[in-house]
This record gives sequence, C-alpha cells and structure tokens, in this order.
Amino acid sequence: MLCGLRLPLLVLALLLGLPALAHAGPPQSAIFFYPWYSNVQHDGGYAHWTQGGHQPPFDLASQFYPARGPYSSGDPNVLRAQMRDIARAGVDEVVSSWWGRDSREDARLPEVIQAAKRFHLRVGVQLEPYPDRSVASVGADIVYLRSLGIRDVYVYRSNDFQPDAWWPVTRQPNGMRLLAQTNRVGFAARGGFAGFYTYDILLYDGAKFGRLCQQARSLGILCGPSVGPGYQARAATGDLRVKPRLEGATYDSMWRAADAAGADIVTITSYNEWSEGTQIEAAGRGGRYQSYDGAYGLHGRAAGRAYISRTRYWTDLTGR
Repeated sequence: MLCGLRLPLLVLALLLGLPALAHAGPPQSAIFFYPWYSNVQHDGGYAHWTQGGHQPPFDLASQFYPARGPYSSGDPNVLRAQMRDIARAGVDEVVSSWWGRDSREDARLPEVIQAAKRFHLRVGVQLEPYPDRSVASVGADIVYLRSLGIRDVYVYRSNDFQPDAWWPVTRQPNGMRLLAQTNRVGFAARGGFAGFYTYDILLYDGAKFGRLCQQARSLGILCGPSVGPGYQARAATGDLRVKPRLEGATYDSMWRAADAAGADIVTITSYNEWSEGTQIEAAGRGGRYQSYDGAYGLHGRAAGRAYISRTRYWTDLTGR
C-alpha cells in the first residue's frame, strides 16, 4: 500500500518543488508591472511611449513624465532599479503583464524574474486578453508559466468565458494559484478560482471593498482588492474620466479601505502604467507634465518618490 503511494507523492513533490522565486509564505501585497516599454537607445525604436500618436522622447503618452525618462524595460539596469524600488516599498510580489507566448512581454519575463530574484521578490503574471485567447490556450499557458517558477496567475477579464468553462484550468492540482479579475465574487468562486482582484481603481473604489471581501470570505476564496494613487489617461487614450490623486489622499483612502475590509492580498494598480496615470514609479517635473509635487507634503526631487515611500508606510502599517 505504501509503495503504491510513492509515485503520486513523488509527482506532487516535484510539482510543488519547482523553482520558487519568493518568500516561503504567500504574498500579502502585489503590484502590477508593465515590461512593455522600448526606446531607441536600447531597442532601436519606441514602444508604448508612442500610444495615441505621441512622439518621444519629449512627447510621451502620459500626463506624467517618468524620472527615468522614456526607458526600455529590456534594459537590465532599469529593471534592477525598478525591482529595488518595489522591494524598498515592502511589496511581496511583482505581477508582470503577459500577453501570450512569443509576445514582447513573454520575451522579457525571464529578465523580470532574474531582476526580481536579486531582491527576493516573488513574480506572478497578469494573463492578459491576447488575440485568440481561449480557456484551452490558458491551460497551456499555465503549464509553461509553471515551468518558469510562476505560482500566481492573475487572469485579466476572466469573464470573457463562463465560470464553468474555467474548471479544466482552475481545478488542476498543479500548485498554481489563479485569481480572477472581476467584481463578481460569485463568478470567481463558481469558476474555481482561488480568489479575485478588481484591478480597475476608477470603477471599484474603497467603498466597495468591505462588501466584496465579506462575499469572498463567505465563499471561501481570497479577496485581493486593488488600490491605486489615481487615474488620468487622456494623453494616451483620450479618456476624459479622472480619479484625482489629491496629493496622496486617494492612495491612502484606498489602502485604509483594503485594510479595514480584511483583504487577503492588497493588489496595487500600478507600478508603471504611465498611459493610465496609475503609476507609483518616480516621476520627474517640468513643462506640460504633471508631477507628484505636494504629495504627502513633499516638494521638488523628494516628491518624485513620494508614492514609493508611502507604499512602504502602508505595507509596514498593515503587515502587508
């Protein structure tokens, strides 16, 4: 009898013992990260800074101008500095945007993993709605991502498919943790997901976190509400909706609400989504671009890193 159990136990041990990138326990805070930026110096051309017809290096698809300028996410020096920022902010996990096999984001994922590992950061991916994405293709993606040591997969736009269609993927005993991007907590539970996250800080504000987390607890899944400093995407997309930063008050109110709701994971939107203006990465000053000046009473160069510092305040205060 014991001999018959050895093989399945060995298989399970091997699955769970694949390369780990993180702390021994599950992450309590995670930040969405975008490795899709390119520039002339490193890549021979610009990518993503040009959204909406903008022409770098001085005209960017953002209301803000990054302190690092229009950088390349493929530059190892930039990646190391960004991972250092995230580690100093006390965040546990980097959730790298991933657009399917052979995408630019896929090609750069090993570099993100390597840079994160230097600072003892866990790496997950946000599995985006790439062309022709299906439940079957996501199943194949999970096998591939697991081979890279990924343990957490955040499925953006999970409601592209019916909840029971997800079962062949979510119910596999593979040591992976899948979270659904949705505000329909029951959908995530019926789909077999380990939890849910909201991502969109414009639609899902802190006032909704308590109710969402209560629903998640009653259904036995993880609550991962998303907090962020603000939203302003007009320069990139023409979207006129704005969630003002209020010199840091917006970010604080969302963190406070997530903590009061008893969130299992606080997900942060975002480290560097410059086109939507949700970034906490250091911003520069000057010209027509906005800055973080005045955030948390900081001015000048000190204000540029205001949101990195404030994230550390909240991760320390909440134990996340």
